[in-house]
Amino acid sequence: MKPRAFFIGICILVWMLAAACGTRASAPGQPPENSAVIPPAKILDFDFLYARNCAGCHGTDGKGGAAIGLGDPVYLAIADDATIGRVTGGGVPGTAMPAFAQHSGGMLTDDQIHAIVQGMRTRWAKPDALAGVNPPPYAATSPGNPQRGAAVYGTFCSSCHGDGGRGGKSASSIVDASYLALVSDQNLRTTVIAGRPELGAPDWRGDVAGKPLSAEQVSDVVAWLAAQRDNLTSSAERQAGGIR
Repeated sequence: MKPRAFFIGICILVWMLAAACGTRASAPGQPPENSAVIPPAKILDFDFLYARNCAGCHGTDGKGGAAIGLGDPVYLAIADDATIGRVTGGGVPGTAMPAFAQHSGGMLTDDQIHAIVQGMRTRWAKPDALAGVNPPPYAATSPGNPQRGAAVYGTFCSSCHGDGGRGGKSASSIVDASYLALVSDQNLRTTVIAGRPELGAPDWRGDVAGKPLSAEQVSDVVAWLAAQRDNLTSSAERQAGGIR
């Protein structure tokens, strides 16, 4: 072989080897050199975390579903970050709200819980949502009175939920045993204050035009609802005792 032809052959071989190496680096299934797999516990993207852990009950974009909408500006105005973080992390025992934090048996780290809370606040809170008004506090400051609560219910709630809370033309029963068994007293209070706008239920200002519920009235009607749960539980226990 002539020296010139041999030299050209060597150059072609080197080029082919270089091309092959480049093709291998970008071939399907071959990650680039600077790629890295993010461990599940290090994922802090709000959209991902909310979609995987919250949207199933609280709805896409926090608009509500089986549970209250977390994107409701009224809810975010009455519930502070510590409260939302505590409930998200620890859940609510005895209800449909599970614990998501690892230290409570869930899958999320404290940093991920924080990312969810801050994402909700950044995306959906409206600082001026309750400007000029004084909403009832998120948590009750004193126990409500169920007897007074019956009168409060009659004035503010019965037009939609019917006599005795058993359902009306525009809203369902709120004394249903299955419903009351799945919600806490705090959940009832939060719903009375923030409403369920996605279901057409107004907040504490809209049940009677120009007559918002006071903090005491909210506590009283929640006490009345809780008493209905207790009555249903006692009745079920008596029936079970009779069967035995």
